[in-house]
Amino acid sequence: MKKFLLLTWLCSPLLIYAQNNNAPSTYDPHEIAITGYLQTQFQKAQSAGITSFSGGDFSTNSDNRFIIRRGRLKIDRVDKYTSIVFQLDATQNGLQLMDAFIQLREPKLKEFSFTAGLFNRPFGYSIVYSSGYRDFPERPRVFQLLMPRERDIGALIGYRPHTILKFLTLEFAVVNGSGLTARDYDSKKDMIGNIAFKFDSLAGKKFHIGFGGSIYRGYVRSGTKTYYNSTIGGFNANTSDDFVGKYLDRNYYGANTQLQYDNTFGKTAIKAEYIAGKQPGVASSADLKGPYASQSFAIQPATNLYARNFSGYYFWLTQQIGKTKLAAIVGYDVYDPNTDVKGMEIGKPNTFTTSGDVKYNTLGYGLTYQLSNRLKFTVYNEHVTNESTSLIDVPNDIRDDVFTTRLQYRW
Repeated sequence: MKKFLLLTWLCSPLLIYAQNNNAPSTYDPHEIAITGYLQTQFQKAQSAGITSFSGGDFSTNSDNRFIIRRGRLKIDRVDKYTSIVFQLDATQNGLQLMDAFIQLREPKLKEFSFTAGLFNRPFGYSIVYSSGYRDFPERPRVFQLLMPRERDIGALIGYRPHTILKFLTLEFAVVNGSGLTARDYDSKKDMIGNIAFKFDSLAGKKFHIGFGGSIYRGYVRSGTKTYYNSTIGGFNANTSDDFVGKYLDRNYYGANTQLQYDNTFGKTAIKAEYIAGKQPGVASSADLKGPYASQSFAIQPATNLYARNFSGYYFWLTQQIGKTKLAAIVGYDVYDPNTDVKGMEIGKPNTFTTSGDVKYNTLGYGLTYQLSNRLKFTVYNEHVTNESTSLIDVPNDIRDDVFTTRLQYRW
């Protein structure tokens, strides 16, 4: 037992850094370190060919599948002044670069760091938190759409004091804005600011709290002479030859909190995050399904832009069952891509609204079982609902629930 507690104490710094994707496995100087995890899963959908944010869309004629959800291999090295992180993702879809960045630190001022390369956008909580440690199978729909694959290319300045202000984290990043898989397609750069507070071991070391706020300031270039801005009940059309090359604002504001209490009947953790702002998207079409019309694009959008006011949030509850390795999880997330139109207003004549303006709610619930320090088993069901509209192609409730069983191995 003593050996186990000693190992846990020695590995705690490793665990803390491993949970944040924008860090090496540990900042203690070391040669090449190799870590990673593999997630293999089986899923059953309510209908074949559904649009899904639980591991991607289902094939046209399939309502069940085996997939490798994530196959991560992370390599990092740390010396006195620098660290380097390189991470790959290998799945049935092929091999993809996930992280590739260099961090610089001045030994006497370890509070400051400079990161350059491909890294997670430092916005909020769930974006930078590693999927290898997250209790829930996927990030909320709103973040999957606004920040696909979480990463971007740019530079990041971080400040983490080691003095009396050690509870504080400040970050500022400048990124391309086009995401993980693309070069920047315009001359504008996006800016991200993040502040976070974390207090551990309160109330007799039983209560832990974290909270923070983030701002994203970006742009999307218009490639046509017409764009639409949302108004109450629909959109207004704006047309001029001068609008070709016009930049529409892409602005997000977010707040998050994390609470944990170590009860006698098991740890209770509650996490929540809210985000709102303006997102330039497009209209849904035969080539683009409605849920993806409000996403952030990696290439210049070929059709007219639709500037929408949006909001989204999630709540995650994790309850350890006694002192066992079993935990119950419940999640609820909401994404409204257009807060200026509601329900039956969508699809009415002359509103210019489409299925890209439909609001979705997702209720998820399941169990996780930590078979060992490396092996975890998860069962999770997602019940997805959408608001009723006047659109013929959007039923009152699309049959798009998904049940997932996952086995994860982490090393």
